[in-house]
Amino acid sequence: MPFVLDASVTLNWAFGEEEHPTAEHALEKLRRDEAWVPSLWWFEVRNTLIVAERRGRLSEADTATFLHGLSRLGIRTDREPGEASILALARQHRLSVYDASYLELAQRQAFAIATLDKALRRAAQECGVAILGEM
Repeated sequence: MPFVLDASVTLNWAFGEEEHPTAEHALEKLRRDEAWVPSLWWFEVRNTLIVAERRGRLSEADTATFLHGLSRLGIRTDREPGEASILALARQHRLSVYDASYLELAQRQAFAIATLDKALRRAAQECGVAILGEM
């Protein structure tokens, strides 16, 4: 079954020294299934990679290799966010609008969510959204 993939899990894959069981589980699941992301995921991932380059954590070649690998995975972009729902979730759970967009997508599609973000995990639990790795 598809799941929602957030940037925290995706970026964990880019920085091998920060392995996390949830991120590893999500990558394994993605090899046989598909993940959905809100459109902001594209910007979040790439911005973090550029910042990592500036800090000397990644080279330009590392970024290119990582993005090429991502392009080969079954990651689908949702382009129909529920604006009112996102704002309501952000207010109710004190989330950023960015994090609320992942939660809204998971709720709307009835998908589990893969995240390392503590506030997003808490909000997902409160909303009855399954968390990948805890199912």
